[in-house]
Amino acid sequence: MDDARIEAIVQAVLAELGKETSAPRPSAAPAPAPTSPPAGDLVIDLPDPTRPEARRALGVAQPFNAEGLRNLCATTTARLGVGRAGPRPKTRSLLLFQADHGVTQDAIYSEVAEEVKARFQLFTVQTQVQDRGQYLLRPDLGRKLSDEARRTINERCAKGPQVQIVIGDGLSAAAVANNLAQIYPVIEQGLKAAGIRTGTPFFVRFARVGVINDINEIVGADLVLLLIGERPGLGVADALSAYMGYRPGPGKTDAHRDVICMITNNGGINPLEAGAYVVELIKKTLEFQASGVELKLKTAGK
Repeated sequence: MDDARIEAIVQAVLAELGKETSAPRPSAAPAPAPTSPPAGDLVIDLPDPTRPEARRALGVAQPFNAEGLRNLCATTTARLGVGRAGPRPKTRSLLLFQADHGVTQDAIYSEVAEEVKARFQLFTVQTQVQDRGQYLLRPDLGRKLSDEARRTINERCAKGPQVQIVIGDGLSAAAVANNLAQIYPVIEQGLKAAGIRTGTPFFVRFARVGVINDINEIVGADLVLLLIGERPGLGVADALSAYMGYRPGPGKTDAHRDVICMITNNGGINPLEAGAYVVELIKKTLEFQASGVELKLKTAGK
């Protein structure tokens, strides 16, 4: 086909297009007015995937043993029996994953409210971390008190208690907000009933567990108890841990500490029950004057 023939076809097409654009268009029917949902009703496109019944629903089409799969899924919070759409996750599974991931981000980046601290008369100090981004990238700085924090603790805390209680935000502000009101009074009353002398409690912002070594260089306690937010998981983002060490100081590591973890009403240890465990472990630590591996060796067979 020569160039003249191609040019003739192009011009013919353009002419037809020109006729269509210049021709009068039929009047369109008026668009229906948008209808507003009834007052107070919430309209969403998809059902909430985080509802308990939706979270536990089986996603496997025609399982060989539906009852067995249901029983297996009921024993764990792991994502079992979710099914698939070809090689991909189902929409429901993906939405649930994204929702749970959003909760973990909220827990990590949120701050513990001042009202929570005020309820237990906790003053606040900070580690050498400057912001949340640095906290996530530099765990070492979260183990060291700032100079201002050291001065404040030295000025405001009683020295030489048997037990020093410290609250830290850690990786979940939600853990402190949701559990402290239940576990703290149990620990406080349990220690008082046992005749154990406690120091001045306070809150540490941007805290890592190892900060108890720095703290005890100042207060000189027999035992330091740190209640701190755990790393949030997909589905449980408010778990609290109770770390404790006998006379912590420079060079002490996790091997010298004990921990009661997964303290939460959402599938973990009930905070009230955990508080009783903490008190009993503190009493044992003070009795044997040891914690961590050393405590286990001293109490082996007893």
